[in-house]
Amino acid sequence: MIALTGFRIAGYGRSHRAFQPLLLLLVVISLLYATAVPEGDELTSYADSAAILIPVFAWAARGLLDTEPDEQRMIALTAVGRAEIASGLLAALVCNAILALVAVVWPLVAGFAVVPPGGTLVTGVGLHGLAVLAGTVIGALTSRPIMPSPAISIVVLIGGYVAILMAGSSSVWAAFPAMSWMHAANHGELAARLPVIVVSAAIWVGVGLFGYAGLRRTRP
Repeated sequence: MIALTGFRIAGYGRSHRAFQPLLLLLVVISLLYATAVPEGDELTSYADSAAILIPVFAWAARGLLDTEPDEQRMIALTAVGRAEIASGLLAALVCNAILALVAVVWPLVAGFAVVPPGGTLVTGVGLHGLAVLAGTVIGALTSRPIMPSPAISIVVLIGGYVAILMAGSSSVWAAFPAMSWMHAANHGELAARLPVIVVSAAIWVGVGLFGYAGLRRTRP
């Protein structure tokens, strides 16, 4: 499975698809950090960045899973069985982790007025990790094996993200809690609410992965 994961990452890296989400990410974080973030507001900026970048991560995951031709995916499925599904998700996670690393490091170099405390940095990394998981699941659920039509796929990807934001504004359990962590960070309540946010995110990611695996059983 590891060899297949590396093969897929290499193929994605050689394709033009890999540059599209990277360029979008650079545009987004350039706008977010166009002016220096004052001391004390670093966690709020990280929370906003993580939530805003979810569709970028989804786009990257979808692009990676769509890069491989259908015939080649079928060969991989025949060769390694259901490990093929896990290898695709792992490859998408690795690529998205690299994008998230760029988003976390960028403000440390050219965004924050001062270097934030270690706790703030760890929390920021954690929020971007949750965003990577959410984006990977959304990207997988809108990839070609699930949604063959590119037009329908991109509409569902964007619509799903908007639905998450709208539903999440009412309750931490209503959708993936991106809005909840942004609201909590902006009101200085993130530390107190973080355990609930993490549990909620884990549940939604788990449901999404279970759904993707189930759909792949009938749509190889």
